[in-house]
Amino acid sequence: MIGVIAIGVAAGVVAGLLGVGGGVLFVPGLVIFLGLTQHQAEATSLLAIVPVALVGAFNQDRYGNVRRSDAWLLGLLSAAGAAGGVALANLLSGAALRVGFALLILLVAFQLVRNALRQPDSALD
Repeated sequence: MIGVIAIGVAAGVVAGLLGVGGGVLFVPGLVIFLGLTQHQAEATSLLAIVPVALVGAFNQDRYGNVRRSDAWLLGLLSAAGAAGGVALANLLSGAALRVGFALLILLVAFQLVRNALRQPDSALD
């Protein structure tokens, strides 16, 4: 239970602070520390992210940072994409999902570092 609490708190902080999905921490944490299969971890993460996303969006909206029309469009399109992704995930092995997840995380990390080095934040200058 302590592991679940630690994963949840860490993912919530990262999601609220950086705006990334808690799944970046949820999925590996559930696989590594709780022994879930990749399929179970991804499905659990999808459900767990709903309240995290709601709290984060509500608080960011209070600060005026949410473009609601874009958020609704992204949400609707993402729901359709999620249905397709679940169907595809159920066709793949756990090993294939783990490799795909790892490659996605590496790609995102590479893009973030590249963009950060190219476009320094003017607020820090």
